[in-house]
Amino acid sequence: MENTLQEQLDCSTVKSLGAAAGGCISSADIYLADGMKIFVKKNAKTGSRVFLTMFDGEFASVSAIIGTQTVKAPKPLKVFDHNDTCYFAMEYLELNSLNQEAANLGRALAKMHLHNKEMIDTAAKQSGYIGQCSKGVHSFGFEMTTCCGSIGMPNDWHESWLEFFARNRLQAQLNLIENTYQEREALSLWSQIQRNLSKLIPNELKIVPSLLHGDLWSGNTGETDGQPCIFDPASLYGHHEFDLSIAHMFGGFPTQFFDSYHQIIPMDKGFKSRLKLYQLFHYLNHWNHFGSGYRASSISIMKTLAQL
Repeated sequence: MENTLQEQLDCSTVKSLGAAAGGCISSADIYLADGMKIFVKKNAKTGSRVFLTMFDGEFASVSAIIGTQTVKAPKPLKVFDHNDTCYFAMEYLELNSLNQEAANLGRALAKMHLHNKEMIDTAAKQSGYIGQCSKGVHSFGFEMTTCCGSIGMPNDWHESWLEFFARNRLQAQLNLIENTYQEREALSLWSQIQRNLSKLIPNELKIVPSLLHGDLWSGNTGETDGQPCIFDPASLYGHHEFDLSIAHMFGGFPTQFFDSYHQIIPMDKGFKSRLKLYQLFHYLNHWNHFGSGYRASSISIMKTLAQL
């Protein structure tokens, strides 16, 4: 593998430093490349092209996040495949669990979420034509497929966030569930929820696309050298509240994170109900990844949303 990395990264010397802690989908190794530590994720499971798509989406996501200059993320280096195995090489960071930097992460995330709006507003002022500028992202979606876990998320562009979220996140997940489990109750509840979507995401919200992490649970955050850090993104341009939905799940984040975030971006009316709607995506996604153990949680939240 050292020779392959030398070629792919155009390095003079590469030395293996052993295995690194991986996730539930990919494993990882650490190398020393021309004196710099790099972290290399790999996946050789059946259907490796799926994982090439996953790594390509993660590369683009991290690049977009770094481009905002608001929050630290590991610098991506190269995605490649070799001998039916997919690899993603990136900067290695010495990470600790998020603790002291929780409030700073909340502030940094809020600034990341506002970055696109600030670009649009600045360009509009400079051009003198409010709403007519081309700088910034004006639609909801992303430049390519990203994967929340190992499932590809369709990111074709939509003018409406409600339409994007309903079709490209909830409907896409429910289609997978129907195909795998021949599920009927969830589909029946979904038809009822659809009638409530305009109440949950009303036009008066005036949602401006924000660059999102897309899978911001506590396991995808940390701190390094006195700075908060995020990684393993599945980015999209969407409603900023979507990133906060999974942040409240699976152990959640420290209170300081949410307090500092909402000092910059206050809660809008209906936030708590929308949080349930956005969390539904993650429950469905976990159902598709890990099986029917997540069915009860998914059905429960769907019943709540159907009765609004």
